[in-house]
Amino acid sequence: MPWLKFLHIVALLSWCGALLYLPALLCQLASPERVAQGVSPGAPPLPRLLYNGLASPAALVAIASGTLLFLLHGLAGPWLVLKLLAVSVMVLAHGLCGWLLLRLEQERPRGVVAGSLLAGSVAGLAMLAVVGLVLAKPAL
Repeated sequence: MPWLKFLHIVALLSWCGALLYLPALLCQLASPERVAQGVSPGAPPLPRLLYNGLASPAALVAIASGTLLFLLHGLAGPWLVLKLLAVSVMVLAHGLCGWLLLRLEQERPRGVVAGSLLAGSVAGLAMLAVVGLVLAKPAL
């Protein structure tokens, strides 16, 4: 099953990259300078494409392949519960990014910068937790 582990790692890296880049992009698009200049009368298509075309499919593939790896290898333990909790936090950050994107598309940029900073920070901490827990798990 090395191909499944490879698929899981590639999907996870893609999802994590999108979860770090998307809040930065949203923060930049909702900056007070751009809003005051009228440069951003709604979100351009890039954030939507990134969210729908990369982040969401990568998240689904990462979660599905991780679940298959768990079921096929029969891994269990406290580290797995903590890892799933960290992944759940990443899912919440993903959802927050989607909500912030909707706010930008509806031309309601208030709070998008603060929300983007929160989403990026929470996602980054959850990613560090996942990496730490994976490295600390018992060897197969």
